[in-house]
Amino acid sequence: MLPLAVRLIIVFIAGASLGSRVNWAIYSLAWTPRPISPWWRGEVGGRIRSTLDRVPILGWFGLRRESAVHGPRFWVRPLLLEIALGAALAALYWWEIERLALVRGQLFGVAIVPPLWAVHWQFISHAILLCLMLAASFIDIDEKIIPDAITIPGTLLGLALAVAVPMSLLPNVAERAGQPQPNGPPAQKLVLVNGVPAMGPNGGTLWLEPTTAVAPRDWPPTWGAPRQWPSLAVALGCYWLWCFALAPRIWRGRRGPLLALQLIYLRVRREFARGPLLVLLVEGTVVIAAVWLLGSERWAGLLTALIGLVGSGGLVWAVRLIGTAALRREAMGFGDVTLMMMIGTFLGWQACLIAFFLAPFAGLLVGIGQFILRRDDVIPYGPFLCLGTAAVVVDWAAIWMWAQPLFEPGPLVPAALVICLALLGFMLAIWRVIKEFLFGRMDAD
Repeated sequence: MLPLAVRLIIVFIAGASLGSRVNWAIYSLAWTPRPISPWWRGEVGGRIRSTLDRVPILGWFGLRRESAVHGPRFWVRPLLLEIALGAALAALYWWEIERLALVRGQLFGVAIVPPLWAVHWQFISHAILLCLMLAASFIDIDEKIIPDAITIPGTLLGLALAVAVPMSLLPNVAERAGQPQPNGPPAQKLVLVNGVPAMGPNGGTLWLEPTTAVAPRDWPPTWGAPRQWPSLAVALGCYWLWCFALAPRIWRGRRGPLLALQLIYLRVRREFARGPLLVLLVEGTVVIAAVWLLGSERWAGLLTALIGLVGSGGLVWAVRLIGTAALRREAMGFGDVTLMMMIGTFLGWQACLIAFFLAPFAGLLVGIGQFILRRDDVIPYGPFLCLGTAAVVVDWAAIWMWAQPLFEPGPLVPAALVICLALLGFMLAIWRVIKEFLFGRMDAD
């Protein structure tokens, strides 16, 4: 009921406050923590931070006194980050709530009235994801590493949100002749401004649904019904694969692949026999089984998030393995894999697939310039994955309208990805040969 200007100011203030916590994560969760955030506990420069130092944006002007400790102008970047996050969330609120762009854009701007609670939850989900991506990106820029302290809680939060509010996933407008199928994802009927149900081009009623793991196809009835074993097997397989990805392991192939696999098996088994991974595995399995027993729309949300986790992270994992083999050096850090797994729980695998193919356009310019100027072709790729993800979220309506026919074939999509990955490996191998011919071996310096 508040005027739009007042709501935007409130969102800006909330965004700046979240920016303060993002700054804390950037400097506290890095491999080398630094006492720059005003939320750092203990003395800095012989003085304990005051309450005024923790005020978003304004507090950094007082913290300029610590320039002798942290370096000149250390406060500029965190100050700009808080301002930028507040402005970005206000703009996103206007785009998703006021303009209803993610929903109306799928109907070419038709004046519909979607359920406001659903679009608000979508906005909250995207705001949380933006904060997580910002923290991961700046740590990756500073240290070329993405810590599990961000991606693990972020992944669990994405899974929990998909269970609690399945409509927080990216929106999909579907036309149906009758009522939505039982035990499927949640669906809300779209109506026009005058209250008349919105009709599609084929005469069916338009429904607002989350973009499920099988979209634009219909949700399989056997997946949504309570206590159906195939869907439980898929969900647990996805979750266990994520837990395996978190276990430390190193490929030692000098004495043959069999011994390397044996060493990995022993290391992973030891990790799962103790410590946090065992708790994560057992408790996550119990929660997944409990949601499966209930079935219904919450199970559809959780299964979509789990498939999004593996579908998005598995793609980056495959590119990492293929790129490493073709370039004969590590092509991508494993933090990029866990980052995309986290993003997949919020957005689903379809959006992450598109974001992954958008990311190189931003990274290519930076990579070429860095290679020419410094002969250094190692760039932090996490920020570009996050930029691609942000572009997909903002322009989701237009992207999804264009991409739906590409995902319609269903099982043929993974087959096409396998072919693309093979071509990628071939192209990277050619690039390695050209680079060594023109500049010599990089490891020879």
